[in-house]
Amino acid sequence: MIGFGEHHYVHSSGREGDTFLIGFAPRKANLVLYGLNNAPGSEELLAKLGKHKTSKACLYVNKLADVDLDVLRQLTELGVEYFSQTSDSAVPR
Repeated sequence: MIGFGEHHYVHSSGREGDTFLIGFAPRKANLVLYGLNNAPGSEELLAKLGKHKTSKACLYVNKLADVDLDVLRQLTELGVEYFSQTSDSAVPR
């Protein structure tokens, strides 16, 4: 995993920790992107992104040619802005 920025989180359960604002991990099957699909407004951008899959916290892309790179940039900016503002706040899980 390669991450950028710092984010301290506190879950509603009281569990807390530190992670990166956004990040990625190149895997054999796909590229995994973290921190791009939780911000308010990300659903609208994901609809425009192109071929991808999501989980609760991850965005999966088979290859960058499958997605609109401008939309991916917008998702990245949105994720950084959102997690920069929510550091140290409760994040429900």
